[in-house]
Amino acid sequence: MEVRIGIVQSMKEIEVILPEDAKRDKVMKEVEAAMADDTVLWLTDRKGRRVGVPAARIAYVEFGTQSGERIVGFGSA
Repeated sequence: MEVRIGIVQSMKEIEVILPEDAKRDKVMKEVEAAMADDTVLWLTDRKGRRVGVPAARIAYVEFGTQSGERIVGFGSA
């Protein structure tokens, strides 16, 4: 699953590709908890790297498709 995080006052996004067994609801709760407590959101990508984003700097969080749901080629969604 892909997670894109927009950063306040920055045009760039942070994109983290989570492991295949990552559960969308669990990750959403982690995001909500970090933002509610104004702490650091820590995510681990599929290669085991840890990414930390201060919750106060998060502008938005976008959840992409789960692994295996990736659309390839031309077509309409």
